[in-house]
Amino acid sequence: MEDRERCETSEPALRVTLMPRDTNRYGTIFGGVVLSHIDLAGAIQARASCGPFNFVTVALKNVVFHKPVFVGDIVSFYTKTLRIGRTSVTTRVTVEATRADTREKVRVTEADVVYVAVDKDWTPISVAPKK
Repeated sequence: MEDRERCETSEPALRVTLMPRDTNRYGTIFGGVVLSHIDLAGAIQARASCGPFNFVTVALKNVVFHKPVFVGDIVSFYTKTLRIGRTSVTTRVTVEATRADTREKVRVTEADVVYVAVDKDWTPISVAPKK
């Protein structure tokens, strides 16, 4: 996997090991668990791009589950800012699992997440790229 396809930096925004409590009846990790971590990683990137706003998730787009995640895999969430709008930030999150047994790295999931910055009254507010 080429780094330019994966992220803006070589360091993940988030890295976790998923446990048996996160599995479905087939012994693989629930897609919803992966999606919750995608949401967190994307929000970290949105803040890194625009500053310490309160971002809320408005859409998960183009979610693709390529391969399953297994218990004990180290799962890394790489991020890239795709677009900064007037009140929103769109982040691409690419998920890579390092297999616990073989140490093989595989792309397992990817998604684009749209966040909107809001004030204390949940009203959208303007954002701008960090300089």
